[in-house]
Amino acid sequence: MTPEPPDAAIRPATRADDRDIDAVIRAAFGAADPGEGDKVADLWAEVRDAGLVLAELVSVVGEEVVGHVGVSHCWLDARRELVEVAMLSPLSTLPDHQGAGIGTALVGAAIEAARASGRPALFLEGSPAFYGSRGFERAGSYGLEPASRRTPEAAFQVVRFDAYADWMTGRLVYPDVWWRHDAAGLRDPDLAFLEDLFARELPPS
Repeated sequence: MTPEPPDAAIRPATRADDRDIDAVIRAAFGAADPGEGDKVADLWAEVRDAGLVLAELVSVVGEEVVGHVGVSHCWLDARRELVEVAMLSPLSTLPDHQGAGIGTALVGAAIEAARASGRPALFLEGSPAFYGSRGFERAGSYGLEPASRRTPEAAFQVVRFDAYADWMTGRLVYPDVWWRHDAAGLRDPDLAFLEDLFARELPPS
């Protein structure tokens, strides 16, 4: 596991942390747009209430919850059978604590939690510059397809575990809560911006 940043500890979340986690998500995702923070926090609360959470971890400094990561259930629609896999989302750090390694430590902890769950793979949609140096690879390199065609290829990433087999290829399937919140993939203008950015800055897979 990635070493924890100084003065911070990572532990499993409890229901007593729900309010603090909600505040962390709203602050992290709402720094530029409070509406986006509200959207992500409401989505995660519904994922939790639906019983889809595989792991939920918090980073604490003293008694303060300063970071959070969620790992939840999804499927891979392979030709042989429907495979239960895991998804990392959301990852949040309070703005005042960003840049201290908390996000990196939470990603490492989430990977280990997903590995311990027995699922063969952990997926996410996110920055390849950030997650690519923290254990994730381009999922498309293994014949894996994102749940939405509006996910830039470079942003769709995976960590494969020992239970992963070569026949496990196909499209990722999100539970319906992600679609109800329109939280699969991106929409223009954000989608077009990232597609252009990745085309200019990243090598092909």
